[in-house]
Amino acid sequence: MKKVISTTAAPQAIGPYSQAIEAGGMIFLSGQLPIDPATGVMPEGIEAQTRQSFENIKAILAEAGCSVDHIVKTTVFLADMSLFGAMNEVYAQQFGGAFPARSAFAVKELPKQALVEIEVIAVKA
Repeated sequence: MKKVISTTAAPQAIGPYSQAIEAGGMIFLSGQLPIDPATGVMPEGIEAQTRQSFENIKAILAEAGCSVDHIVKTTVFLADMSLFGAMNEVYAQQFGGAFPARSAFAVKELPKQALVEIEVIAVKA
């Protein structure tokens, strides 16, 4: 069985998908754009956008009873690989211990012209 995870502390889905799904003790988060859920606005710059994407991730994980410590895999989508270094600096600050496995890709375009989108898989333990 699967359980839909949803919170108003993160942007609502902009399509036919859930913010996250819990199944078999795992939490699968949809890609999080850097949209401030209170204003609906994206901050400017890759550093601010990466931070906002993580704030959204943390809010959804909290709704599921988890934290970034439960993340086992991330996928980072970038508008351009030239943004990787600056994104990576902010990314590294989000984790206190062992880093999760990660993939990072440059894509042709992200929704709403975002510079970054991050999806995660977490394990409830």
